[in-house]
Amino acid sequence: MGGFEVRAIRPDERTAVDALHEREWDGPYVVAHDTRHDLCTLPTLVAVDGAGAVAGALTYHADEDGLEVVSLVAAVPGGGGGTALLTAATTTAVAMGLTRVWLITSNDNLRALRFYQRRGMRLVGVDRGAVDRARLLKAEIPLVGDDGIPLHDELILEWRADAGR
Repeated sequence: MGGFEVRAIRPDERTAVDALHEREWDGPYVVAHDTRHDLCTLPTLVAVDGAGAVAGALTYHADEDGLEVVSLVAAVPGGGGGTALLTAATTTAVAMGLTRVWLITSNDNLRALRFYQRRGMRLVGVDRGAVDRARLLKAEIPLVGDDGIPLHDELILEWRADAGR
């Protein structure tokens, strides 16, 4: 694992970030908690490696409820870019005066569930049938996800500054 510079996206990095979103989500749109998000319109942090290449991207939405991580994708899973981005998201939230960072993942995404919990996030809810409803907004969402697990529910995870890490 190497060090990364994490910062706001620059215009010349948009193509690289869009390629990550295409690979991970089949385009710039994701659906979570019954909302269709256009990743191109959200604030975006990038992790840049020592050679200047985009190693990952995190998009977010912030409001009085906290900072929601809408999308987190690493160019190479397990390389440290995702961890650097998630750490930067919590730092960004605290700098904004927010005490909560939260996100949604699907019930089949065991790798993500493991990743987030290892970084201090807690499972705080399950929205049964949310992925089934999401297919009404994005028909490309498959019926079966990772490891052959039927894809139906959203898992809600959060980190709270006041709970410690």
